Amino acid sequence: MKELYPGNQGTLVQYVQLALTRAGYPAKMDGMFGKETCASLQAFLGTDAPCAVGQRQWDLLLPYLKGYTAYRVAEGDTFYQIAARMRTNIWRLMTANPTIDPARMQPGTVIIVPYDFPLVAEAVDYSSLLTEWILEGLLVRYPFLREETVGSSVMGKKLSVLHIGQGRRQVFYNAAFHANEWITTPVLLKYAEEYAQAFAQGKKLNGVCVSWLYYGFTLSLLPMVNPDGVDLVTGVLDNTQYEQQARKIAADYPDIPFPQGWKANIAGVDLNLQFPAGWENAKEIKYAQGYRTPAPRDYVGTAPLTEPESRAVYEYTKRSQFELILAYHTQGEVIYWKYLDYEPENSYQIAQYFSQISGYAVELTPGASGYAGYKDWFIQEYNRPGYTIEAGLGTNPLPMSQFPRIYEANEGILTGGMTQLV
Repeated sequence: MKELYPGNQGTLVQYVQLALTRAGYPAKMDGMFGKETCASLQAFLGTDAPCAVGQRQWDLLLPYLKGYTAYRVAEGDTFYQIAARMRTNIWRLMTANPTIDPARMQPGTVIIVPYDFPLVAEAVDYSSLLTEWILEGLLVRYPFLREETVGSSVMGKKLSVLHIGQGRRQVFYNAAFHANEWITTPVLLKYAEEYAQAFAQGKKLNGVCVSWLYYGFTLSLLPMVNPDGVDLVTGVLDNTQYEQQARKIAADYPDIPFPQGWKANIAGVDLNLQFPAGWENAKEIKYAQGYRTPAPRDYVGTAPLTEPESRAVYEYTKRSQFELILAYHTQGEVIYWKYLDYEPENSYQIAQYFSQISGYAVELTPGASGYAGYKDWFIQEYNRPGYTIEAGLGTNPLPMSQFPRIYEANEGILTGGMTQLV
């Protein structure tokens, strides 16, 4: 992890501030390593040594970003005592340690202690790092969840799918195809957390019996299709050779702000223009618009599926049996439901239901964007319901201040993607 010092600013500083706040040493999550953050850090570390975050400090902070720690049971310990001492509760301990009998704990046994706060943060920018930490935390907190690596990015970052449920019927939701649309990542992560918690507690989710969802469906979530691009936009790449390469690409398109306007993967290919559904049409349209070489957005590549991220999603879909997919993008508060003349059974009715519960409009994809997307290919290939959800309003990247409104509008859609198939 990168070393941080007073005066540094950015997404990694936000993560330090988030961890400190969760640990009980509040710091404003503004991404500025100033006096307040320094004071909170020193209080957390129990020292007045000069402020700095190196590997040792990161090691102490990371449990508060992953949402759990390990604890070695001492003689006479009970779950009640451990929960009180470690600022958690018994149901979290029971859920994270299903093989442990609280009445027969042996001294020296190592157990998982999840902290008693929501794991998915709503006040910081997202990156592949935070996404990875949250996925780890979810899998540890809720051992009935499953993770599958379905591919990797240009830079070798793994593309992780989180599976919830054991049902025969499969649905697939993905987010952050476009780098500056990373706010869609916590939408899926928060839904996964709320789903898992409701199942663990035997509660309903959006008015639906979670056990019915869990045993009737397998929900697969890919929260970040484009990790390299997201890290570029949120400043985590930090002057690597890939960041320098992206700057050179962006220099050929000076009208697109850098890095805020970056949608492509790190190689300058738009991952949602990579699928074999009218790819030649997309190429003609985008070439006419001036995107003939790697670009921050709208470059289709030299052929379909040249990029490892889009190819991974394609191949994962081919070996699955998804009955419905949702592809999350921003912005516009619009639901796109159709590709050309393909109109899968019940797809329009489901789109209307999504519109009713979210307030989003149901529209046809504009002609200039109507080819080579993942949703387009899925509908063409399988003739099953597929939707692009354009969440939020404004200029990408949308600020996290919009997140509560975006999530409120979409949590019903995320549940409805299963219930509406019945």
